[in-house]
Amino acid sequence: MSTRSVPVPDGLDGLRLDQAVSRLFGLSRSAAAALVEAGDALVDGVPRPKADKVSAGSWLEVHLPAPPSVVEVVPQAVPGLRVVYADDDIVVVDKPVGVAAHPSPGWTGPTVIGGLAAIGHRISTSGAAERQGVVHRLDVGTTGVMVVAKSEQAYTVLKRAFKEREVEKRYHAVVQGHLDPLRGTIDAPIDRHPTHDYKWAVMSGGRPSVTHYDTLEAFPSASLVDVRLETGRTHQIRVHFSAMRHPCVGDLTYGADPTLAARLGLSRQWLHARALSFLHPRTGEEVRFVSDYPGDLAHALNTLRDAA
Repeated sequence: MSTRSVPVPDGLDGLRLDQAVSRLFGLSRSAAAALVEAGDALVDGVPRPKADKVSAGSWLEVHLPAPPSVVEVVPQAVPGLRVVYADDDIVVVDKPVGVAAHPSPGWTGPTVIGGLAAIGHRISTSGAAERQGVVHRLDVGTTGVMVVAKSEQAYTVLKRAFKEREVEKRYHAVVQGHLDPLRGTIDAPIDRHPTHDYKWAVMSGGRPSVTHYDTLEAFPSASLVDVRLETGRTHQIRVHFSAMRHPCVGDLTYGADPTLAARLGLSRQWLHARALSFLHPRTGEEVRFVSDYPGDLAHALNTLRDAA
């Protein structure tokens, strides 16, 4: 365990103590709350309840736990993980549902990185050991096309390209109801949900987040939309459409109708990473990869079409 002492900056004035600890030390809200409740976060030398507001200039002293041990990458065959393209620099995969991008504490299921290792793809980058080569991620419950860097050059070039918004990411989603307007842009900042650590939400003090959408088909109870992400926040599409009161069909975490999900046979959100376009990190030529809808999403979409 280590002890860190810092003054509360002006930008965190008025925040709850657990929020301030979370932001200052890069902890999840639940981990920060646990520290505060255990008496390991002191304000001006005194333990305080997690809901107490902090003031700029107050001295915050936190006893941080030892960092977790490195998560090991275990080669593990991943049924349904399909390699779309591979060379010495990149490997592009079609990720199935139920698969994480890389290992992480608490996740015991299959991963893209473990699956690639199992079929002999060598990842040689300076990324963290458990996420080497990962330059962007898809949620466990989101399917579709994803690129992993295999070489150091590719990792560096693609990380910069994603950061500079030079990669075109296109998703297809089926959302509840009909969007108004049918084509538009959602520009709303996203941050962690104030009360549920596993969720995100539109928050005034969040990070800038921009989603462009275009309705492709409309059904009596839902719409198929093409989505282009300008930014890449966690759960961005799910959060933005939920905030518009048009959650992704099947996304019970963000307010979807469970009756509609059951009728369509969905046990996860109807959200698919449809296409990915970028300049190849070595040749500089534009490459584009497209992923077909997996079985559960195709079945749900056909059910909507048949009922229309």
